[in-house]
Amino acid sequence: MDLANLHTFIAIAEHNSFSLAGERLHVTQPAISKRIASLEDQLGMRLFDRIGRETRLTEAGQALLPRAYRIVNELEDARRALNNLSGTVTGSLSLATSHHIGLRRLPPILRAFTKRYPEVKLDIRFLDSEVAYADVLHGRCELAIITLSPHCEAPLKAIKVWQDDLDFVVAPEHPLAQRKTISLADLCAYPAVFPGSHTFTRKIALQLFDKAELTPEISMSTNYMETIKMMVSIGLAWSVLPCSMLDDSVVRLEIDDARLSRDLGYIFHTERTLSNAAQAFMALLGAADHPKALGTS
Repeated sequence: MDLANLHTFIAIAEHNSFSLAGERLHVTQPAISKRIASLEDQLGMRLFDRIGRETRLTEAGQALLPRAYRIVNELEDARRALNNLSGTVTGSLSLATSHHIGLRRLPPILRAFTKRYPEVKLDIRFLDSEVAYADVLHGRCELAIITLSPHCEAPLKAIKVWQDDLDFVVAPEHPLAQRKTISLADLCAYPAVFPGSHTFTRKIALQLFDKAELTPEISMSTNYMETIKMMVSIGLAWSVLPCSMLDDSVVRLEIDDARLSRDLGYIFHTERTLSNAAQAFMALLGAADHPKALGTS
């Protein structure tokens, strides 16, 4: 069974699109169609149904997908194990990270890594933390440096690197900005902008309101912290932001018994062989709070 055909099958299944799969694999659509036709001929079964512009797995395709993941990941695991025998830190390293962590936490680590291991080719993907979990689970990347889920289940393992404290914030001209005492109930009287409905950060914040039996008025959602900060700064809504992002454009609100924080770190698959490059990167993440160890002091 041709490995390129399996990679193509997986890409189409994940995107529900031949054209998007071609963009991901940097292959023309006719070549994508040819690969799938070859795989279907080999298996003697149709793998996709095309209904209008929609592409869906057939029953045979649904049965093949988990096995295709297994075959591809086993071969990739074998490749990493053999490459590790050399003891050198070379090859490629696929990483996923959120925009916030990639912009605000990773630069010194990436700088140190590329300086120490110039022969490693980094493949960095900026993804929502929840999407990155799936990428590690299915073998699309070795490591994901993200906001950690409160519940990480096997075969994934989460390692905390940073604690990210969160603050309630408003614009300087917001009605709540001048008040000395504010409750969660006071916040619920004004519109809020929150991260997307499936994000870990949103779930952490909403737990606080759930315990108080309150429901905030969430008028807008976006997964980008910089966008949230902009919306807050112009007075559209209040929100929660990492304290590391606060400046004169927003005002931090003092709210009793309302402490929020999230854990940032990395996840990896415990049942797969980690490349030497991934292990070296994990070692640098472990030294993230020690500038001398990173060579950045």
